[in-house]
Amino acid sequence: MLSVKQDLLAALADGLESLMPGAAARAAFELPKVAAHGDLAVTAAMQLAKPLGQNPRQLGETLRQKLLASPAFERWTSAVEIAGPGFLNIRLKPEAKQQTVREILAAGDAYGRAAPTGEKVLVEFVSANPTGPLHVGHGRQAALGDAICNLLASQGKSVWREFYYNDAGVQIGTLATSTQLRAKGLKPGVEGWPEAAYNGDYIADIATDFLARKTVTADDRSTTASGDIEDLDSIREFAVAYLRREQDLDLKAFQVRFDQYYLESSLYTSGRVEAAVGKMQASGKTYELDDALWLKSTDFGDDKDRVMKKRDGTYTYFVPDVAYHLAKWERGFHTVVNIQGTDHHGTIARVRAGLQAASSVDGLGIPADYPAYVLHTMVRVVKGGEEVKISKRAGSYVTLRDLIEWTSTDAVRFFLLSRKPDTEYTFDVDLAVAKNNDNPVYYVQYAHARICSVLAAWGGDRAGLAAIDLAALDTPAAQTLMLQLAKYPDMLAAAARDFAPHDLTFYLRDLAAAYHSYYDAERILVDEEAVKLARLALVSATAQVLHNGLALLGVSAPAKM
Repeated sequence: MLSVKQDLLAALADGLESLMPGAAARAAFELPKVAAHGDLAVTAAMQLAKPLGQNPRQLGETLRQKLLASPAFERWTSAVEIAGPGFLNIRLKPEAKQQTVREILAAGDAYGRAAPTGEKVLVEFVSANPTGPLHVGHGRQAALGDAICNLLASQGKSVWREFYYNDAGVQIGTLATSTQLRAKGLKPGVEGWPEAAYNGDYIADIATDFLARKTVTADDRSTTASGDIEDLDSIREFAVAYLRREQDLDLKAFQVRFDQYYLESSLYTSGRVEAAVGKMQASGKTYELDDALWLKSTDFGDDKDRVMKKRDGTYTYFVPDVAYHLAKWERGFHTVVNIQGTDHHGTIARVRAGLQAASSVDGLGIPADYPAYVLHTMVRVVKGGEEVKISKRAGSYVTLRDLIEWTSTDAVRFFLLSRKPDTEYTFDVDLAVAKNNDNPVYYVQYAHARICSVLAAWGGDRAGLAAIDLAALDTPAAQTLMLQLAKYPDMLAAAARDFAPHDLTFYLRDLAAAYHSYYDAERILVDEEAVKLARLALVSATAQVLHNGLALLGVSAPAKM
């Protein structure tokens, strides 16, 4: 129905422009709040009434007459009705809704996708320091980041996926000493085991492989263990590579990839941190107090000024973040999205303040809201009606690998994307493996499999359905399903704009429900050939949209279940 809406929108723009010069820009359709009121709604008459000094309902009637006289409205609409203070409710002819089926079958996998825009977007996500297995919070971030990347790409953006991590900080030092102690035969709980050490069984695995002088290869590094129990640098390098490989294995099982792994340490060795600090100082937005260097972040909307450099000469953690984002900007990524946990909320204002200060020195023109952030909460895991908090492998939390092994990649992805990122979420393992309509991913996948079963029973050429007569799709059940299919492109564009993959999960559940209702209302493989082919075209289009939407979420669309 994209072509139909474009025709109608052009006619609406012409009608508005005739009422008031410049009003064509206000041309837009809304969905009626009550489905019985029509298929599309127009509120422009109420918006123009005041500047034109006219009664909105009278203006609405004038606009209504202009629209009815246009070829597009004459061709595609059965009625344009005025309601309330000046709403226009539009009812489409069946053939207008049938165009949706033609468009879907013609476009296939490309349905809902926009043409390339040339805009470069960098999405940073997961960014877990290699100190232990990925936990379910990392899983939520991986699902969010990957789905947001897919959504942005669907709207023509050129998307770059980046994983940022620290390979030389305090946590990495703790990882190295924990591994060394395990290699020397110590275990958690015995005398001499540090309270801050990592306790999971994975530390023992790293120590065993280090002593065996094994080689480990991750996506961004490879190292061979020296086997020297006193060589802490070698232990550190091997442990980082070992856990990066473990992260890669989990992420590959989760079907997530990255274009680049960016090291925090490189910001120091390249001089970027010192350069960023120099720019912030040159901006006049820093001062010294109590032997520390401060940023006047309150000048940029922060609730208080922030320490940049502590008394001991080390930088606070937001400083390398400023340097990192200056690097992103200089690399040509003027749209950046960071997917992070809600515990990073406090860093947003200070990072943006630092960027504004540095930007003012070189005239970079970095916007005040750069970068964009999507913050997510942690995830509770419930199994057998009880919360699960500990994984033997990790020592203190449920891992992403645990969740995948208990359920499936499809279930984990769909479930973790089914709520707004900043809302608390409880992952019910038992629900995720249930084969019933209460399981949302099963419900959506079953709709696709059910259609594939019908098409297989028919046994004809699916490609040929794009050219058949759709006149038989004039029943209420068929039109309801077609209208749901027609919502997909606009929904997709909005989900990409708002970084909201949960909107796509809601849509797919609604589409599956619409299909199941249609299947219950009308037999598809009927004797009358014209009716059968039209209905097959409709359900084939439905399967295509289900497939397209699930693919953007990173979830499979099985043909059999």
